[in-house]
Amino acid sequence: MNNQSTLQTIRRLIDENGNLTTPARDLAPNADLYRTGLTPFMAIRLMLALEREFDVEFPPRMLNRQSMSSIDAIGACIAELEQRQALPKAA
Repeated sequence: MNNQSTLQTIRRLIDENGNLTTPARDLAPNADLYRTGLTPFMAIRLMLALEREFDVEFPPRMLNRQSMSSIDAIGACIAELEQRQALPKAA
């Protein structure tokens, strides 16, 4: 997982958009968010909030249940998207 600031932001966005039965701060990084109440609709809201907050866009291959399944999974997606954004664009 990436830095603490990213983790805190992900947890905040989960609380604001996920409508879970447990506060995100109380969840283990690998806890299944769907088992704590995340619905497909809330996962889409969360994904859109993540895109706005981190200024990234989830590609079609990341638009799946697995990408939003845990804090760790979300963090891995964000890290990959931010790393890609930092790479120079091909001419």
